Amino acid sequence: MNTAELTELGQQLRVDSVRAAAAAESGHPTSSMSAADLLGVLLANHLRYDFERPDHPANDRFVLSKGHASPLLYAAYKAAGVIEDGELLTFRKLGSRLEGHPTPRRLPWVETATGSLGQGLPVGVGIALAGKRLDRDDYRVWVLCGDSELAEGSVWEAAEHAGYEHLDNLVVIVDVNRLGQRGPTRHGHDLGAYARRFQAFDWHTIEIDGHDVDAVDRAYGEALSTTGQPTVILARTLKGKGVAAVEDREGQHGKPLPAAEDAIAELGGPRDLHVRVSEPLAAATPRSITTGSLELPRFDQGDEAATRDAFGKALAALGSARGDVVALDGEVGDSTRTEEFGKAHPDRFFECYIAEQQLVATAVGMATRGWVPYASTFAAFLTRAHDFVRMASISGSGINLVGSHAGVAIGQDGPSQMGLEDLAMFRSVYGSTVLYPCDANQTARLVAAMAGLDGIRYLRTSRGKMPVVYGPDEEFPVGGSKVLRSSEEDRLTVVAAGVTVHEALAAADRLAQDGIRVRVVDLYSVKPVDVETLRRAAEETGCLITVEDHHPEGGLGDAVLEAFTDGRPVPRLVRLAVRTMPGSAAPDEQLHAAGIDAVSIAAAAKLLVEEAVVR
Repeated sequence: MNTAELTELGQQLRVDSVRAAAAAESGHPTSSMSAADLLGVLLANHLRYDFERPDHPANDRFVLSKGHASPLLYAAYKAAGVIEDGELLTFRKLGSRLEGHPTPRRLPWVETATGSLGQGLPVGVGIALAGKRLDRDDYRVWVLCGDSELAEGSVWEAAEHAGYEHLDNLVVIVDVNRLGQRGPTRHGHDLGAYARRFQAFDWHTIEIDGHDVDAVDRAYGEALSTTGQPTVILARTLKGKGVAAVEDREGQHGKPLPAAEDAIAELGGPRDLHVRVSEPLAAATPRSITTGSLELPRFDQGDEAATRDAFGKALAALGSARGDVVALDGEVGDSTRTEEFGKAHPDRFFECYIAEQQLVATAVGMATRGWVPYASTFAAFLTRAHDFVRMASISGSGINLVGSHAGVAIGQDGPSQMGLEDLAMFRSVYGSTVLYPCDANQTARLVAAMAGLDGIRYLRTSRGKMPVVYGPDEEFPVGGSKVLRSSEEDRLTVVAAGVTVHEALAAADRLAQDGIRVRVVDLYSVKPVDVETLRRAAEETGCLITVEDHHPEGGLGDAVLEAFTDGRPVPRLVRLAVRTMPGSAAPDEQLHAAGIDAVSIAAAAKLLVEEAVVR
């Protein structure tokens, strides 16, 4: 498009943004109006995208990081001819694909859910990394950010990572419209303040008037010709551009325009321009994924092995069998054992350093391109990235997350290193799977099973060596459990997972010496939980004890309790968990102090049995 046509397209996108918000009686039209010229020029002159084939491997990828500007995105879809005007006016209505913030669950052209600000650029970095090092294709990744979200630390994790990786296939467009939700942003229209920050992370920076369509056009061309560096285009814009009543005025965020019809007239009225978006180039090298037979590591029963060691070996084996598996780590690969994968498959291993938000975002970005990521760090540190996990779930993203060094069982490092909230965190995520193996063979099997699941998958691993309980050919279906001790004389059931399984077995042996038979259930699948086995245990033994190396809120005990929320009588239940703030001590001392070791389990069982007898 030429200058006049681009100007008209920008006005059309503004008008349609106003119309959509007016029809919904809500939304963010002023935030959409500031970026209309930026998106219009990109759509008409630079984006390479086949809307009929959103999965085309050579498509450019576009991420709207300022997801509240969704009216602009939907207006662009209308201009591209993939939605009708009637659908545009269903914005934010029940059953509409056009949600307040866009998600890929509804629209195939959306790469990732946005709306939690500061996430679009980190995910874009993950997509760009996939393009550079995995797909090895020349598609571009375009990310449209708002200036307010540049206050988020995750943006600068992403900026540093992109500069370090020389992602010259990544172009970030910052809509510097000066106004946030409640008033001016930190740096207002000072483009230089933003430029200096990006330059510090080795970005190529371009400063422009975001409403000069020729300047925008030239900036995109310059970005496309830049090599060795990612590019950021800092565009000075006006929020509510084109309508005097709201242009560059505070207090207009997140509201439909007053007198929308007058505003539309001021913008020149509705248009019906159609944009012919350039088709992508043919993929240079169609992806070829190697496959082979899976040969998981095998551990002998009676030996001792840490589940983190088994994870590392199993992941490397899975990488040999499946060429679409990639591994990422947060600079603790020697502890999480992802270094095993890195040594075996260095071309598919990604070091994200100590930037857990970027770690998860990279995994999400790679998953959008069809890769199967396993991202690992200490369980405690994944809490820093919880919002990225939450948004990944909203996106319908399929990623595998592995948290090591869980619980007080890690020993002397102290509470800052102990993941004691992770089970609750991941259980609360929509559609998630939460797994907690107790031995090496179980771990290896579950690592392989995770690759075939949907949604967010979390595996909890342990630092210390533990006895191998199961044979290498044992099966562990997700949603299942294993009954390790059982008899017709069982007086109660101990439900455990991970490290506490071994404590439960030792407690069962102690109790047997006193003539008290107890059932032991290894609840390795914490979500989904094995409801049938738990209900049978409750019916047959009457009493349950849950034992977890985790805080009592939201963990194993809650997972078990939820098996009895269908209205049936709830069995007598005692929950042993970490209820105090631990310090530094040896692992066995930690377990005893927390009241979750074999001695504590046996004592609780005796008290429970005595109370049951008295009644």
